Amino acid sequence: MESLQLLMDGFGTAIQWHNLFFAFIGVLIGTIVGTLPGIGPMSGVALLIPVSASLTQSMSPEQAAISAIILLAGVYYGAMYGSSTTSILLNTPGDSASVATTFDGYPMAKQGRAGIALALTAIASFGGGIISLIALILLVEPLTNVAIGFGPTEYFAMMFLGLTAVTGLTGKSISKAAIMTVLGLAVATIGIDSVSGVNRMTYGIPELYQGVEFLTIAVGLFAFGEVFKMVIGSESGGGFKAKITRILPTKKDLKESAAPIGRGSVLGFIIGVLPGAGSTIASFFAYTLEKKVSKNRKKLGTGAVEGVTAPEASNSASTGGGMIPLLALGIPGSGTIAVLLGAMIMYNVQPGPLLFEESPEIAWGLIASMFIGNLMLLILNLPLIKVFAKIVDTPTKYLLPLIIMFGVFGVYAVQLSTFNLFLLIACGVLGYFLTKHDFPLAPFVLGMILGPMIENNLRRALTISNGDYMVFLTTPISAVLLFLSIIMLAAPLISKSILKNINKQNI
Repeated sequence: MESLQLLMDGFGTAIQWHNLFFAFIGVLIGTIVGTLPGIGPMSGVALLIPVSASLTQSMSPEQAAISAIILLAGVYYGAMYGSSTTSILLNTPGDSASVATTFDGYPMAKQGRAGIALALTAIASFGGGIISLIALILLVEPLTNVAIGFGPTEYFAMMFLGLTAVTGLTGKSISKAAIMTVLGLAVATIGIDSVSGVNRMTYGIPELYQGVEFLTIAVGLFAFGEVFKMVIGSESGGGFKAKITRILPTKKDLKESAAPIGRGSVLGFIIGVLPGAGSTIASFFAYTLEKKVSKNRKKLGTGAVEGVTAPEASNSASTGGGMIPLLALGIPGSGTIAVLLGAMIMYNVQPGPLLFEESPEIAWGLIASMFIGNLMLLILNLPLIKVFAKIVDTPTKYLLPLIIMFGVFGVYAVQLSTFNLFLLIACGVLGYFLTKHDFPLAPFVLGMILGPMIENNLRRALTISNGDYMVFLTTPISAVLLFLSIIMLAAPLISKSILKNINKQNI
């Protein structure tokens, strides 16, 4: 009952006119970002951080924080809606989480059912989002109550688990992901040490004494990295372009979609809770599950509605699941949520168990706004399917100047420093070359965000134990979390070894 009352209070915050405005702007921009191939939610959230700072600068600090977080969260789950558009129309996923949607979405488009496929993805995304938010409300407070009892050893082990989960499950190479994690941790140490007062890796540059601005790094790596990717090696979609005629699905389509949406939502939420798993894994698992249990599993891959609705529901449900470790434990489970965490810290909001005690209006206001945002997305996506589909045709010559403009003005407005502009361009070049050579950016961002917290909790734990590192193994919860960290790192290596042995036996 207490959670229900707090949620009602959250709705009181979310329905304020300015918060409704920010929620609407967030989901609208998120849908557009998802529709544009290659940009993805991570780049979209990073690019909108300076925009949110500009829009909220006249508000009080607390009001600015909740409004900006509502906007950025709207971009995040809005992009999940929009990313299916190019998957269906062009067979070009808006981001990796929509790859599974292409398996049946594009065949539906070739059959002249593109409008129906887009409508079903909107309905599936709405269902997945609402189901995951209900589960979030039921589970977030019990987890928060458990986390309140955590000490520095448990927090260190928990954050280390978050790092290893993303490192082990991100990218094609574990070694490259590990390198990016360590690089992110190294960048996090730049500046004056808060304990000893020693300059670390500043090289006599005054602008580095306060550390590296997260906003500059995020916009540079993701948004400007995409700009360089588009300029240097633009990719084009397939030759066939779908035409949208009928939009409203039939009763048969809705009936066949109901069970896949339910299964995909539950599976997506569970996977979203796991650190490092994310929406991509959720959508593929949901599609695999349909191939095993669906009545029409033989039609999957030829334009079956189950192959569109299940991964899309799972995709959206994973966003609600991903909010649990973020809000309850202060751990981001994916690269996009890591960027969102960085933005929250920028506004002096520290996610974790104390968030629900110290700032319940922010925590519950965000959750309530996600209900409203998902409803807005459904209302937007169904009647405006043809409009959003035309965004696919946006010429690069118009898109790139807009990204550059928002990035430059936003980064400069935060600290009024030309040094950050040069760093922005450098990060853009670095982001392009890293992604070109398959170095994942999510572990870097996670390392940069969690670095200071890991360092502080490590110091506190060692101070309490008089320098005894065994304290991390003698505390039961810490020992279990560290054991899970080892499993997270070893799991991909073990699975690769098993696959190699199977392939050898088949040969």
